[in-house]
Formats: sequence, structure tokens, C-alpha cells
Amino acid sequence: MTRKSTITRTTKETDIRLDLEIGGAGESDIQSGDGFMDHMLTSFARHGLFNLTVVCKGDTHVDFHHSAEDIGICLGMAVREALGGFVGIKRFGWAYIPMDDSLARVCLDIAGRPNLVYSVPLTDRKINNFDCDLAEDFFKAFCDHSGATMHVDLIRGRNSHHSLEAIFKAFARALSKACEINSKAKDQLPSTKGVI
Repeated sequence: MTRKSTITRTTKETDIRLDLEIGGAGESDIQSGDGFMDHMLTSFARHGLFNLTVVCKGDTHVDFHHSAEDIGICLGMAVREALGGFVGIKRFGWAYIPMDDSLARVCLDIAGRPNLVYSVPLTDRKINNFDCDLAEDFFKAFCDHSGATMHVDLIRGRNSHHSLEAIFKAFARALSKACEINSKAKDQLPSTKGVI
């Protein structure tokens, strides 16, 4: 089963095209407008086995905030669209990812109830030109538009680059697991309410 989506979103602040395939080969072409964000989304695609293309033209002369948030919006919309009616998915996903000094945990539920709990104490405000606070804005936008509840915890970490990279990899693995088809209930909606 191929689960793909294409999202285009144009505002006065950003112009984005995002192509997503769930259960792909981890191939990516990322042009976010920021080198560190490109690195994070490339890692997300590779470790979650998502095929992902992102082309974002944003008002980076202001700063990268609008681009980071709007890419999160588009990724959330893409996941929701690619999953169709959510029938057969495992719904829950979680991952612990170590990266040198850092250990990150992401737990998520594709439940139709958007919520983000983000506990990520970083030692740096910036990585190159990337404002570290924008990671939370990206994940909040993703949750709001995918309908996912997600808890993101940095358990420990000294180097902020390692810490955020561990978080993006944990996000990838957790989301990949949640999107998997449950072979024991592939024709069932994973909800007692009958709706997600």
C-alpha cells in the first residue's frame, strides 16, 4: 500500500511544497532555507524511512521562524493526508535515541487530539544561524495539523546539536512506528470511539 501526499502552502511569509511517502526508503531532498533544519529533516527522513521532499522559500530576511513553523504545518498536514482514514495503523509510537552525550525520548499518539509536551533544556540558544527555540515551534505546528499528541523529552545532553539531532531521530522512529499497519487489526480503526 502506497501512502503518499503532496502539500503546497503559500502565504505572504512562505511558499512551500512538501512531498511525503510513508514507508519509503528514507530518500530526501530538503531545501528549507536553513542548513541545520535541512540536516534535521534529512535525518528524520532517513531514520523513519520516509521519502521526503521539502522546498521552502521563506522570509528569512526577517528570520527563520515562519519557515520552521510552516514546514511543521505542512508535514503535519501531509502525514494526516497520507494516512487517509487511519484504518489499521498502530497509532502509538515511541523511541529512545542516544547520540553521544545526548539521550532523547519521543512518545506519540495519532489520536486526533493535538497536544505537545516539550521538555528540552538545551545549553545553547543557537546552532549556527538556527534559533533552538524554533524546534519546539516546528513540533507544535506538526502536532496541531497532524492531530497527534506528542511528548518530547531530552533526558540528558551537553551538546545542543547532538540533543536536537537525537530528538529528530526519535521523532522519526516514533512516527514511523505509529504509522505502521497492525497485521492483527489491519481493517480496524484503532479507537474505542470509532473515530480519530
